Amino acid sequence: MTWYYIDESITDGERRKGPYHLDEIRDLVQEKKITDDTLVWHSGLENFVPWKEMEESKATYTSAEDEELLKKTIEELLAQQVAQHKTQKRYAGFFTRGLAFAIDNIILTLTGLLMMQVLGVLQIIDPASIDQVMETIANSGDSAGGFSEILDKMLKDPSLEILFMICSIIQALYFIFFTAIKGATPGKMLLHIKVETSEGGKVRWLTSIIRYIASMFTQFTLALYGIGYIIVMIDPKRRALHDHIARTRVVIEYKIKVRPVSEVNSVQTQDENNDDHSQNDQEK
Repeated sequence: MTWYYIDESITDGERRKGPYHLDEIRDLVQEKKITDDTLVWHSGLENFVPWKEMEESKATYTSAEDEELLKKTIEELLAQQVAQHKTQKRYAGFFTRGLAFAIDNIILTLTGLLMMQVLGVLQIIDPASIDQVMETIANSGDSAGGFSEILDKMLKDPSLEILFMICSIIQALYFIFFTAIKGATPGKMLLHIKVETSEGGKVRWLTSIIRYIASMFTQFTLALYGIGYIIVMIDPKRRALHDHIARTRVVIEYKIKVRPVSEVNSVQTQDENNDDHSQNDQEK
């Protein structure tokens, strides 16, 4: 069937455009060159009539509306899937958390050694006295009075007392700051795990402080076979003692990005065009 239409943009001369096939007319509709009021004609009609009165126009609009509805439906389904995935948390286990804690302690140990050198240069502490205490620890062996001797020297050594106080402050700031700002310490970030509230929200400063103080109690349980840490292995949400106290949990972090269908289609079209160009170059 042969089609023609009247081009209203032409003010002088022949305004009739054609002949076209129906698919070409529909393409012109998509390109907005033919509107609802554009006069069209095909063989079998007596006169030109507006495009909106043609049965073929209804099929075109239905197709466009169906395509738009399909895009919206797909995007909504993807959004629902992502939301559902986010609610299905995967909790960080005992060994993952233990490795993250070990990494953090390595960082803090190196920081402590650096701080000792700096304080020694500034003559705030005496590294020699600290070395003497370390030597006493190394030579104590299994002697009965070994522990009491070490404890006595540690409590009476002013340099070690200053270093211990400064390192304790650095450690507290390290865990509190990173947990409140990033939701994870560097050790946790390396393993892609993070701390969140029991409701799945961001950890605030007060919660971070409470969690750190509670972690001190968890460390005290090392005298009781580390029960404060071992409960991570049996708790359904893999929480340690300080997680229960601060009402937090440690989860595996997921980063999911869903692109709109229109963007995906644009990328696919660009890839197809690139393939066509490559094929043409090969033929040449």
